[in-house]
Order: sequence, then structure tokens, then C-alpha cells
Amino acid sequence: MIIGEIFLKFLHMIVVVLLLLCMKMKPAPGLFTLGVGDDANVRCIERERRALLDFKRSLVDDYGLLSSWGSAKENKDCCKWRGVWCSNRTGHVIMLDLHVPPPLYGSYQRLQGKISPSLLELQHLKYLDLSYNDFGGNHIPKFIGFLRRLQHVNLTGAGFSGEVPSQFGNLSELCSLDLSRNDLSVKNLRWLSHLSSLRFLDLSTVDLSEATDWMEATSNLPLLTDLQLSSCRLRAVIPSTLSLINSSKSLASLNLSVNSLTSSIFSWLCNFNSSLVEVYLSQNNLQGLIPNAFGNLNFLTHLDLSSNHLEGGIPKSFGNLSSLRTLHLSQNNLTEQLPKFLQNLSGPVENTLEILQLSENKLSGSLPDITKFSNLRELYLDYNQLNGSFPESFGQISTIVVLDLSENCITGSLPRLTVFLSLRELHLSNNQINGTLIEAHFSNLSNLQHLDLSCNSLVLNFSSDWIPPFQLDVIKLRSCQLGPRFPNWLLTQNNYSELDISGAGISDTVPKRFWDLSPKLAYLNLSSNQIKGMVYNLSLKNLYSDQLHIEIDLSSNHFEGPIPLYDPSVTSLHLYNNTFSGSVSSLCKMKSASFTTAIDLCINLLSGELPDCWMQMENLLILDFANNNLTGRIPSSIGFLHQLQTLNLRNNNFIGELPSSLKNCRNLIHLDLGENKLSGKIPTWIGSHLTRMMILSLRLNEFFGSIPVNICHLNKIRILDLSQNNISGNIPWCINNFTSCVQRGGDDEEILFPHFKGVHYLGSVDYMDSVTLLWKGQVSQYKKTLGLVRGIDLSCNKLSGKIPQEFSSLAELIFLNLSRNNLTGTIFQNIGNMKMLEALDLYKNQLFGEIPTGIARLNYLSVLNLSYNNLYGRIPASTQLQSFDAASYIGNQELCGLPLPKKCPGDDTDAVDPSSVDDCQKDNNIQEDNFITPEFYISMGLGFGVGFGGLFGTLLLKRTWRYAYLKLLNNIADWLYVTAAVNMARLRRRLQS
Repeated sequence: MIIGEIFLKFLHMIVVVLLLLCMKMKPAPGLFTLGVGDDANVRCIERERRALLDFKRSLVDDYGLLSSWGSAKENKDCCKWRGVWCSNRTGHVIMLDLHVPPPLYGSYQRLQGKISPSLLELQHLKYLDLSYNDFGGNHIPKFIGFLRRLQHVNLTGAGFSGEVPSQFGNLSELCSLDLSRNDLSVKNLRWLSHLSSLRFLDLSTVDLSEATDWMEATSNLPLLTDLQLSSCRLRAVIPSTLSLINSSKSLASLNLSVNSLTSSIFSWLCNFNSSLVEVYLSQNNLQGLIPNAFGNLNFLTHLDLSSNHLEGGIPKSFGNLSSLRTLHLSQNNLTEQLPKFLQNLSGPVENTLEILQLSENKLSGSLPDITKFSNLRELYLDYNQLNGSFPESFGQISTIVVLDLSENCITGSLPRLTVFLSLRELHLSNNQINGTLIEAHFSNLSNLQHLDLSCNSLVLNFSSDWIPPFQLDVIKLRSCQLGPRFPNWLLTQNNYSELDISGAGISDTVPKRFWDLSPKLAYLNLSSNQIKGMVYNLSLKNLYSDQLHIEIDLSSNHFEGPIPLYDPSVTSLHLYNNTFSGSVSSLCKMKSASFTTAIDLCINLLSGELPDCWMQMENLLILDFANNNLTGRIPSSIGFLHQLQTLNLRNNNFIGELPSSLKNCRNLIHLDLGENKLSGKIPTWIGSHLTRMMILSLRLNEFFGSIPVNICHLNKIRILDLSQNNISGNIPWCINNFTSCVQRGGDDEEILFPHFKGVHYLGSVDYMDSVTLLWKGQVSQYKKTLGLVRGIDLSCNKLSGKIPQEFSSLAELIFLNLSRNNLTGTIFQNIGNMKMLEALDLYKNQLFGEIPTGIARLNYLSVLNLSYNNLYGRIPASTQLQSFDAASYIGNQELCGLPLPKKCPGDDTDAVDPSSVDDCQKDNNIQEDNFITPEFYISMGLGFGVGFGGLFGTLLLKRTWRYAYLKLLNNIADWLYVTAAVNMARLRRRLQS
């Protein structure tokens, strides 16, 4: 018995060694005796040692990864160097493994430089792994193709570029080749035909758009089991000799995702029906119905057809897939009723299916009975068109681990959750689920980690001393009713990474120990409640928390007291619309806030001066202190915020001139300094340096001087508000350089802001820019639709001169306010070209002349004020202009016509003297007289004849229509006769009585 066990172990060791040499697995030191760590008699070959040192000299090793490589006595044996393995029998180097872990955050330790040709000395090398180092865009050396004993090559993510050398075709013993995640290309794959031993091939991200022979090349590898060609720009070019291809009978895993393949690829897949185990075809251009042929892939365990354009439902043949465990069909156009869809999965697959992903389709109907899937663990039905209530059968599924039914129209109350013993994730957000949840609903869910009930009509009524049986990682209960008391059960959750209880009806004070936040915290949202009290320091226990990107949103509550100190790893801090008070100098107490990207403290009671310490927040994108009581000057250190995109200091008490350092913030998109006491001239550098600006508001300050001509360099400007200052001089004539107001760009139909969406770690907190505008006679704030607004407000200044004709080129402008200035001249004649204009205010200037007739073509105009100028003549006739109140025109003594009570000359006479008709009226009369001509009567007769002949000709030729028509006439005649007879009878009775 003992001898048998020893023999089996020895045999197992031999098998492991052989597999590791011919497959993609990487041996670990000490797993078997390839190295010489314990054999002092075996030393490396001197020639190979020198070659390795030359290889090291060609590299840049800033992190000392190769510090064990050296010529010192204790480091002389290269077989003991890091990443080097030698043969115990010959001493030759047979393995070089210098891979580093793939990057997770920012920079990481890696080798750089070039690969030295000295590696050619390692002619016994079988294993080469340089993955995830950085070779700076250099080409893969061709000489690697002359290391003919190589069996394993891994260069994934190593920073190579250029064309893959065809010399790899010389590596006839190669078992595994991984060149993925580089910037490589291949024109043809003929060299693959020589790699008859190849079992694993990964060319993901290699550009194969010119390699039209990829099907033949990969099909003829007899031992190939794993083929990875994701993101290769593949096109499905089906060769005419497809039936003659000697397809590999061993291919088990095939990944062709993220390419441009069409449904023609399905015919090629049929060649592998006896071997395929995993098929990944997501993010291609697959269209039409899912083919029946997949039902013939007898050994298939994983199928991913997500993110395509597939339609209809699922073939019945899928029910025969007795090995299928995972089926991904999300993000398609599947339209079948869900009960019928699942009915087609009847058969052996019911006992094997574990994961079913049908998210983001157009599946409809109610939730069916899914208890037949006895091993189902994960079910994703979110973002469909399901309706109805939960069936009772949902309370009988004990194997479910993930259940996602978000974004449907599911109604009713939740089923009994206590039997979901294995449930780990529950996603039910954005439905119409109602009712009250109590402790009993969750009493047996000890494995629950992810709970999302957001945006339903649920009430969570738990006792204050309830201790849940679970420790949640994600808690999303937005818009559920948790209050009015703060839910104490949350204090028992110590390891959550996300917590969202916004809009939960809480009007209590947060317990102090709640602020001892989870060490895993990445996202905290308590916004839109009525929470009171102090916010204690937002510190974390985790010593490594600075590797995270944390977002905190406490906005729209009643928090008070000073601004809390927060952890340096907080990237996004939203405290707006509270009653925080005191100084903001605490922001300078942060030892390191380089991770911070957004600080939003608008609408609070903050006072004092802004600290001059912004140079330590080098990555800040958003800085918003609007609507507070801040005073003093704008600190010059804000100029160190080179990444800053939004600076909003509106409605405070800042004084002085704009700091010149602000011109260094070249990425500014939104600058709002309105409603302060700033003074001085508008700097010329705003136009010359801040050329990315889209929103500029300096309204209600004390700026003077003229508008600098450089402001015309802001060709991306959408909102320019310089109103209520002391600005004088002329309006620059170059305003037609505002190209964003001349024509609409491709992304303008979408809401432009938040413009830094995607910077967040989770993308959960979306900062929305806002701007206050004098719009249609009242001050309004624009936020969600800000990206669609385009306007210029120069009102309440001392501007003089003419209104530039160039305004007429701003076809996308929505509002123009030039009121309360000293402008002279006429209204520009081409004003009708401003086709999107909704509000025009020229009130109280010194304009003269007639109102241009083109103003009648402004179909969207809803606000017009031309009052108190020196305009004269008739108000142009149009339904729109006459619909405005007379107040829009008063104060122009020589203006006449509706809606003013003053009539124009000739308005009192009924008859029109032909001599008084102008040329345009004469032409119109002539056109009306000439309209009825002999040709008119001829066309009318022809039309009548064709219509009459078409109707009655059809009745004569088509018997069924003729019978129906005659029957209709008979029915009408009968109805008329009966009605007349009844009425006559009634009349006689009345006369007789």
C-alpha cells in the first residue's frame, strides 16, 4: 500500500513537470527541482552569467528588482539570482521569469529599457516571462525567435509596439505565447503554421485588421486549446475553402470579444462542436436571431454574447446544453416575453445553469416560476420591461446568490426572503415595490453582502436594538423610508465600502460613533435628509486608505458647526446646502490632500477669508464656495490649481482685483465670481489664457473700463455675463468668434455638465455646475439643463456705440440682454438669423430707426423688450410680435401699430386706395388674381376624374368591396326610413291629441 502511494506521488510529480513545461502555468520556486537553490555543486555557466549581466546593464532598474544580480562573491552564482532557474543536470539557464504584478493604482515597480541581444547566449532557455514591465514602445526583438528551445513566452503588458516579428515561427517547441496588452500589429499569421506544439495563444489587443488569414492560421493548430483574440479589430472574412479547413479538434476556450465580427462567424464556430467549452463573443456586431447551432456545442459551459444587436428570444436547442453553467446575453435587443424565453431553456440545462445574465434588453411580461433551475446562483434581469408582482415561487429558491431585478416596473411586496439562505447580492432598485420590511424579512440572510433597494416605496421598520445577521459590503437604500430616527442597525455594519441612505426621511442627529467610519469606505451618501448636529472628523482606521478614492456627500441637510477635518484620501467632498459656519482655514490643516478632486461647500454660513494654501491640492477640479459670507481677496495660490475646471465664488463679499495667478488655471471651464465686490478692469489674460472657458460670470461687481478685445478668443464660450458693473466703451465687433454660439457641436444635445464625470472612483457623486442668470425678467438658477443654455448679458453697464452686426451670426444664442446701457444706432437688420433666440432685451438705450422686419422670423421668441428707445415706424406685422404686451414697445414716441394704441397713418380707412398699395402688395394681388387660370380648371377636372374612376372602378372589379358598399347603402337607407317613419308617427299622435 505504501509503495503504491509512493509510486502514485512520483507519477504525479512527473505529470506536473511536463504540464508546466508545455502549458501557460508558471512554476513557483521550490515547487520542483528546476533550480539549484539547495544544490551547492551546481553552478551557472560563466558565459550565461555574463550574458545575464549584459542584459541587466541594458535595463533601467529604479526599484532594485535585480539587486541580487552581481559580480560579488556572494552573488556570483546566477542560478541563485531572482527570476533565474537553472537545470540541475547541466547548469544551463532554462527559465527567466522577471514578471511584475499588473498595475492597480498609479505607478508601480517595473523594469524599463531595452532587451539586450546577449540573451542569445541562453540557447537552453525554455521559459521567458517579462510581462508588465515597461520597454518604452520598443519593438519586440527578432532574435527571440532564435531561442529555439523556448516553450513558454509571456510579454503581456510590457510596453512593446510595432509589428510582431515573424521569426516567432522558428519556435517549433512553443507551447504558450502571450503578447496581449501591447501596441502591436500583424499583417499575416502564416508563421503560426510552424507552431505545431502551441496550446495557448493570446494576441488580445494586437491589431489583426490586415490579417485576413486569422481563421485558417488558428484553425490549423492541431493542439491549440486556448485562443484569446479580444480587441484585435477582427473582421469576419469567411474563406471560400471553409469546409476544407482542418479545424483543431482540441480548441476548448475561444475569446473573440470586442471586435467587428458579424453573425457570419457562427458558421465557423460549428467546426468546433466537439471541443468548445468556453465562447466569448461580446461587443461585436452580431445581429438577427441567436442561431440554433449553439445547441450542438455539447460540452459548452460558458457562452457570452452580450453587447451585440441580437433579437428575438432564445432557441429551444439551448435546453439540450447539459454542461452550460453561464449564459450572458445582456445588452442586446431581445424582445421576447420572459416566461416564453425561459420556457425554451427546458431540458438538461435546467440542472446545470448557474448564472443567467439578461440585463439591458427589452424583455417583457411578468416574473415566471424559476424554481426549475435547481442550481441557479445569479440571475440578472435589470433594465428590462418586466412588470407584475413577485410570484410565490421566488420564496422557494434557496440557491440564489445574486438576484438583480433593478430598473423594471415590478410591483407589490417582497416575497419571503428568509429561505434565500445563500443570497449574497440583492438588487431591486428603481421598481415600484412597496410595503414594510421588518426584521423577519432578513432573519436568515447571514450571507448577504450587497443590498440595493433604492428608489422604491419601501419602509424599513426595524427596532432600535436589532442586530442583523449579516455584515454588508454595499448598502444602497436611497429614497426608502428609514426615518425619522437614525437607523441604529447601521452602527452594527463595520465593513461596508458603500453606504447610500440619501432621501431616506431621516430628521435625527447622527450618533457620534457613526463617524468612526468603516476602513473599507469608498462612498458615503447621506444627502437630501434633514439630519442635524455636528459632523465629526471624517477619519479612517485603515492605514492604507490613501490608496482608495473616497467620495462623501452630506449635502442638503441641517448639519452645523465647523467644517470637519477629512481623511487625505477623500477625493470628493460635498457639503453644500447645510448650515456649516466659521472659517474655512481648517482646509489648510490637511497634511496631504493631493487626492482631492472636488470641494463643494456652497450654500452654507461660512465666513472669514479664503486661506492661501491651495498649492497642496494639485489635482483639484472643482472648488465651489458660492452663497456664503466669505470676505477678503481671492488668494493667489489658487493659481497653482492647474487642473481646476470649475471655480465658483458667487454671492460672497470678495473685494479687490482678480489675482493674475488665475491665468495659470488654463483648464478652467466655469468661472463664476458674480455678486461680489470685485473691482478693477477685466483682465486681458482671461481671453488669451483661459481659452477653454465655457461659462464666465462677473455679474454684479464693480468692474470698470472696456471689454477687452481678447475676450473674443473664448471661442468655446456659451454663457457670458458681465451685467451690473461699470463697464464702458464699445462692444467688441469680433463676437462672431464665439463659435459655440454660432453652430451647435456634436455633444451639445446632451447635458454638458457634470464635465468631470468619470474622474471618480465609483462615478457615484455627480457634481452639477450651476449658474444664476437674469432670465425672462427674473433671476433663475440653471443646473441640469446648463449644457443647453447659450446667452450673453451685458445689461446695466455704461456701454456705448452701435450694436455690432456680428450678433446676427450667433444663430444658437438663446438670450441676449443689452438693456440699460447707452447704445446708439439701429437694431441690426439680420437679426432674423438668430433663429434660436428666446429672449431679447434692448430696454432703455438710445436706439433709433425702424424695427427690422426679420424680427418676425424669430419663432422661439417669448420675451421681447424694446421699450424706452427712439424707435419709429410701424411694428412689423406677425402673430408673434402682436402677441406681446404693449409694455414691450412703450417709450418709443414715433412707434405705431398693434399692440400699441397708437395707429399708423392709413389704419382708419376701410377702403384701400390702389395708389397707396406698395409694390409688395401689388405683387401679392397680381399673384392672387393669376392663381385661377385655365390650367387650374383642367387639373381640377383631371383630379376629379381620377378619384371618381379609382373609387367606382374598384367597386366594379372587386365583388367583396361592391357587396360591402351596397350593404352599407342599404343600411343607411333603412336607418333613414325607420327614423323618418318613427318621427312621422310621433307627429301624428301629437296632432291627434
